[in-house]
Amino acid sequence: MHWILEGYGLTESSPVIAVNREEAYKFGAVGKIIPGVQVKIAKEHPDDHDGEILAKGPNIMQGYYKLPEETALTVKDGWLHTGDIGYIDEDGFLFITDRKKNLFKTSGGKYVAPTPIENLFLSNKYIEQFVLIGDKRTFLSALIVPDFDNLKDFAKTNNVEFVDNADLVKKKEVIQLFEKEIVLIQKPLANYEKVRKFALMERAFTIEDGEMTPSMKIKRKVVEKKYSDEIERMYA
Repeated sequence: MHWILEGYGLTESSPVIAVNREEAYKFGAVGKIIPGVQVKIAKEHPDDHDGEILAKGPNIMQGYYKLPEETALTVKDGWLHTGDIGYIDEDGFLFITDRKKNLFKTSGGKYVAPTPIENLFLSNKYIEQFVLIGDKRTFLSALIVPDFDNLKDFAKTNNVEFVDNADLVKKKEVIQLFEKEIVLIQKPLANYEKVRKFALMERAFTIEDGEMTPSMKIKRKVVEKKYSDEIERMYA
């Protein structure tokens, strides 16, 4: 039998911090901490989210070559600040939930990790792309690119006539569909993590238009700037 076991580490940690084993693994986890290494979660905002993953041990670098200022920001009191957000479960398995740079804070003071919320919505058959909005806002909203193949099937089944994608996303029946789907999708989320308003996009975000990276990750800041009018209408 051949095993593929997920692990976690950075170049700065030489490089392993945690890894799953054949006799001890969990899907979705990056494994248990390796011997000799300490890991703790920085409780920067204990009211609602675990904080950054910190690691300490003989595998942690002494510093960046001739970059004392960068070193001081990354290694503090021997603890490597990984820049990743996560948690350790009751069995000692480490889970990565987001990057620290992705976190945003609502105007109500709540920290939100967008990636797990976006992944939750992306599991829905009617959603192809999903961008969560909410930094310094009173509530969360979203830019949603529908899965147009499934959405057109819905329109055909429900006798919704349309000319093109731009017309389809404006149909009352389509908007009502997404309202219902969103309510069901976000049931497990805390109130401050729930999407209150959304805008349906008529086309997908693409690499060619500068909205995605070559690895198919959406450039959040680019999209927010490019579609600022749509976003502001949700908060009007």
